[in-house]
Amino acid sequence: MKFSCIKSNLAQALSLVGGVATKNNNLPILGNVLIKVDSQKSEVISTNLEVAITVNVRSKIEQEGTFTVPARTLLDYINLLPDDKIDFELKENELLVKCGKTSTKIKGTPADEYPVIPPADGGKGYLIKVDDLKKALPQIVPSAAKSDIRPELSGVLFDFKNNALILAATDSYRLAEKKIPTLQGSEECRVIVPGRTATEIGHILSTIDNIEDGEKNVRILIGESQVVVNYGNVQMVSRLVDGQYPDYTQIIPKEFKTTAEFSSNQMVKEIKAASLFTTTGVNAISVDLNTSQGSIGISSTSTQTGEYNSEISAEIKGDENSILLNHRYVLDGLNSMGSETTVLKAVNGDSPCVLMPKGDESYLYIVMPIRK
Repeated sequence: MKFSCIKSNLAQALSLVGGVATKNNNLPILGNVLIKVDSQKSEVISTNLEVAITVNVRSKIEQEGTFTVPARTLLDYINLLPDDKIDFELKENELLVKCGKTSTKIKGTPADEYPVIPPADGGKGYLIKVDDLKKALPQIVPSAAKSDIRPELSGVLFDFKNNALILAATDSYRLAEKKIPTLQGSEECRVIVPGRTATEIGHILSTIDNIEDGEKNVRILIGESQVVVNYGNVQMVSRLVDGQYPDYTQIIPKEFKTTAEFSSNQMVKEIKAASLFTTTGVNAISVDLNTSQGSIGISSTSTQTGEYNSEISAEIKGDENSILLNHRYVLDGLNSMGSETTVLKAVNGDSPCVLMPKGDESYLYIVMPIRK
């Protein structure tokens, strides 16, 4: 194996696959990246047996071959090199790396010990604007459950129907839903993508900011047991979560008694201040919607740190209302709005409340109340 490439191209490829290459005591080689060079292209590949990422790297190829080296070692070293051409050559079980006057040998493992990457089989295909998906995923992923006790809740629902993709995630305490249009693909399809995979998709889309050929769309292929995402020179293959996603629409209130509009940034500051005076583990803050005064009261109490009380001005319609919420969940929702003004809709202190960006009904964030 012998090839050369520009540092920036390889560094980006390694940063894209690095999140998947992890230490595994049972299979140490999973901490390596596979470098695969044939007559047509050079590829950098990593997998954790559930997700596999392949990145094509523009290279000058002199000799074909395959080899694996520790992902972290290679990335850290490449990042220290000057922005110049890098030459690679495999000699026995070492990868010789030359850049300018610097020469280094990195020990690795033969590629025949690396797990076989599953091929991208057939399925239902969809085309989505990259900007839409890149914005949507950070709004949804934080709401997925962090525990695998209920695997379906630790994933993100991808629901394709009516020429749109509906993304949803919930951990039973809060729920996020986002609707984005599809450019191609009209077949209905409902699958659960692992939360880790959704995070990696977001990482890929945000890392590749500028594609030279001007590609602005993401291609998604849904098979029987896997999802394939193609964007630019990157392909991700991931297993799907086996199971049925719960009918979360049942918890979304159909009618509300109070609606309030307020500054997103101002509310974030108030919630952060109130969070300093909450009981650890409960994280409870009281949100009081004062229709007559045109204000929202924010208060919290802690036996250890004290009390907090404040108000912000708001446009409020409907009944006076009060609801007890987890400040962490509210902050996550406010930080996902992407709007200067947030709309809060409430029924009563025992029902879920809804947060939405003003003028944008494609996204909603629901927080369950804390029972008094």
